[in-house]
Amino acid sequence: MSESIGIMLQKADWKTEKHVPVIECPDKVKPGEWEKVTVTVGKDIPHPNTTEHHIRWIRALFVPDGDKFAIDLGLFEFNAHGESVKGANQGPAYTHSAATFFFKTAAKGTLNAVSYCNIHGLWESSKKIDLT
Repeated sequence: MSESIGIMLQKADWKTEKHVPVIECPDKVKPGEWEKVTVTVGKDIPHPNTTEHHIRWIRALFVPDGDKFAIDLGLFEFNAHGESVKGANQGPAYTHSAATFFFKTAAKGTLNAVSYCNIHGLWESSKKIDLT
């Protein structure tokens, strides 16, 4: 059993691995101005969204350069995967593993995204954010 959750975080190139969260936002932002961020799992290679195999959540964090701790920007849960009293994948509603939010910062740093697949565990990605 692992003593640290950190060693369980998996990384890969999102263009070849469907579980990696893709962070889309500007590389440079104006200090104190709201910026749109979209995080998607399965951008180029679709991830299954079935009762048996799905992305449960994405968490977004920001770590300002030089700081020790991450700032939790949001947790985005995806709760409908075709479940139904009729059986697996018979339900009328599904959610897609993508989230859009806005954030602002006065410091450069790194945006991090962690996603959880109910079968393949935790996946992470990061993107450097600079100031203009």
